[in-house]
Amino acid sequence: MVTEARLRDLLVRGQSGDEKSYLMFLKEVAAYLRGYFRRHLARRLSDTEDLLQETLLALHNHRHTYDAAQPVTPWVRAIAQHKLVDLLRSRGARDLLTESWDEDMDVLAASDNEALEAHLDVTALLARLPDRYRLPIQLVKLEGLSVSAAARATGMSESAIKVGIHRGLKLLATRISGDR
Repeated sequence: MVTEARLRDLLVRGQSGDEKSYLMFLKEVAAYLRGYFRRHLARRLSDTEDLLQETLLALHNHRHTYDAAQPVTPWVRAIAQHKLVDLLRSRGARDLLTESWDEDMDVLAASDNEALEAHLDVTALLARLPDRYRLPIQLVKLEGLSVSAAARATGMSESAIKVGIHRGLKLLATRISGDR
């Protein structure tokens, strides 16, 4: 299992010019992202590798934006989520335009669109949260990690994960009721 500390160390050494460490970072983060995308693209596995390549390219192009004082996985996940949302948006709109539905399929099409829209809404709401709230919610509540696994993945304490979930959900509730 790839740890936060290992990925961070490899990227920081890579930013300092250690090409071998940088290539190892890309290799290890690719394995992590492949699993992440497979979980989110269960019905579109053929898109996984294309999305993985786009994300790795984005990580490479934006590597100068990584702040070595911060955990690396939230930075990687943010870029990956943006690429995933871009794919879902582009495919969702195109799929709706190219698919022909008979009357029996209209109900299924509507429910698929509602699920996609709900996913995009949740992603957009979470993106507005600070990392200290967004990451614990993402890892524990959405991805199903334990509190201790989320703490290890982010470098946060277990208490910080629990507090982040509580405060983040409270802030989301406030924002949702305020957006209406």
